[in-house]
Amino acid sequence: MRILFMGTPDFAAAILSAMCDAGLDIAGVISQPDKPKGRGHKLVMTDVKKKALERGLPVYQPETLRDGAAAPLLERLAPELIVVAAYGKILPEYILNYPKYGCINVHASLLPKYRGAAPIQAAVINGDKETGVTIMKMAKGLDTGDIISAVSAPIGEYETARELFERLAQIGGRLVIETIAGIKNGTAVCTPQNDAEASYAPMLDKAAARIDWTKSSSEVSKLICGMNPWPMAWTYYKGEPLKIITAVKSGEKGSAGEILEIKKNAGMIVACGEGAICVKEAQFFGSRRMSPEDYARGHKIDIGTILGGI
Repeated sequence: MRILFMGTPDFAAAILSAMCDAGLDIAGVISQPDKPKGRGHKLVMTDVKKKALERGLPVYQPETLRDGAAAPLLERLAPELIVVAAYGKILPEYILNYPKYGCINVHASLLPKYRGAAPIQAAVINGDKETGVTIMKMAKGLDTGDIISAVSAPIGEYETARELFERLAQIGGRLVIETIAGIKNGTAVCTPQNDAEASYAPMLDKAAARIDWTKSSSEVSKLICGMNPWPMAWTYYKGEPLKIITAVKSGEKGSAGEILEIKKNAGMIVACGEGAICVKEAQFFGSRRMSPEDYARGHKIDIGTILGGI
């Protein structure tokens, strides 16, 4: 079965790697165009492009898929199945309808929960106890296609989105290989999604990562975990941005956002609307990431300061 793979970030690269290890016939790889990054605005390859080149696979990066732009490529590669994982764009109908076995998508949630761009982060931020990976047959619409297979996975109390990304990518790699085998031998069964149970996980932005200290320690802790590695939960300390990298819940009480103390070999205690958190790693303005205790050795951290104000 000739397969065309479409994906962009590291999650998709792990899926592609698993497919290559399984010896699947991958005719080509489509990824988003390279984008400039850093101060020098140097073009940086997508994670999928890097992985594809390592594996000796041809890579294509069309600027657009609209108006049949990719039709000549489809005719040249002649895929019987298209596998999509975090490609980043909705596929037009001419692509969905091209392969003999259709298009399948590897989605990092238990659909219909968390359709959209940030399902892993949403599951962590909302304090879910479990999530998973779903393989669906793609249809017109956002993550609305019939479910072919799914596997659930627990979420650790302080597991970050980054850690969960890596774990679900491994699960997704195994699941897509099993699913492709089922499609090939005719045993795969499609089950329609229950749209009444659907929820949406929109793309993240920095505004959504700002900490609301009036919320409970559990909610603040989950936001910090869910926004790691990007864009990182943040607040203001004396009018300057402060990123909170890792933290755990703590039992102290105080005014919401108040720095209560710097505990030796523990962290910086900050009060929430209910309970408190202990900040283990942070990035103060103009500094690198470090523990608040290490930062306090060279900079004064004023106990009693209320975080969040500007």
